[in-house]
Amino acid sequence: MKLPVSISENLILLQNGVKIPASKIRHPVINEMLDNGILKKQVQGRNKALIYLSEQKPLNDFLQNHYGITDLQKYINSLKNSNLTRADAVAVSSNSKLKKIRTFKGFLINCYHSIQASINGKTIQLTPIEGVFQFIYDFESFIIPHDVTVIGIENPENFRYIEKQKYLFGDLQPIFVSRYPQNQNKDLLKWLQSIPNKYLYFGDFDFSGIGIYLTEYKKYLGDRASFFVPENIENHFEKYGNKELYDIQKITFDLQSIQDENLINLVEIIHKHKKGLEQEIYHIINPKAITKHQI
Repeated sequence: MKLPVSISENLILLQNGVKIPASKIRHPVINEMLDNGILKKQVQGRNKALIYLSEQKPLNDFLQNHYGITDLQKYINSLKNSNLTRADAVAVSSNSKLKKIRTFKGFLINCYHSIQASINGKTIQLTPIEGVFQFIYDFESFIIPHDVTVIGIENPENFRYIEKQKYLFGDLQPIFVSRYPQNQNKDLLKWLQSIPNKYLYFGDFDFSGIGIYLTEYKKYLGDRASFFVPENIENHFEKYGNKELYDIQKITFDLQSIQDENLINLVEIIHKHKKGLEQEIYHIINPKAITKHQI
């Protein structure tokens, strides 16, 4: 159990000699302090009472024994600090779980060409290693060359086998980012918004995939974002398309808002064949079946 900020701020007022109406400082911990004589109540008339503090030491002892708090102001500042670490939380309250702290931030990257980048002001070389992904933690300082295209991959299997899909992106200098784990996706979007690079979304070719692209990326990245549509994709719909994807999915986006001709054509193909096409097919398909990509 933690001491709420509002109660902590009122306790600071009490420490400074302020008397607070009982109606404005209601909380079980206040009742406990009153029962133990740490705080005092001054009754004024029938329905009004003031809470005040007569001695500092009993309050200090109570806060330290029950909450590990030795400095109320530092405790309040820590709760309001968006960059609070677990170590800081232990220091001010002896409790690493004082506040919900997200220590595992960042996102996964992958590549099949070596890329020189920088992080925290230091130059690093992103080198592809089969079976190994890299995780960018301090993404706020992660910088890649302007001519590198960021390719977002919807499904983990495609992210794993990017080497087998390089035929799709032959004329690009790509770096691949994964939409999963999905709880990292907000960090990925923050990073994408902070850089000038183009973003190409490679997802499933169905209404769900298009919806993810429009609501999670296009909405925030504008003209820098585009949806990847392989050449000859209609042939792949005929051979590998899944009718169930068409039957169970609903359009959750405004068709009239789509300006991208490739995406409009894709929607027409989906309706024409009444199928969806999952992106996993592209890491096992014959590369000769595709000659170029469309952005």
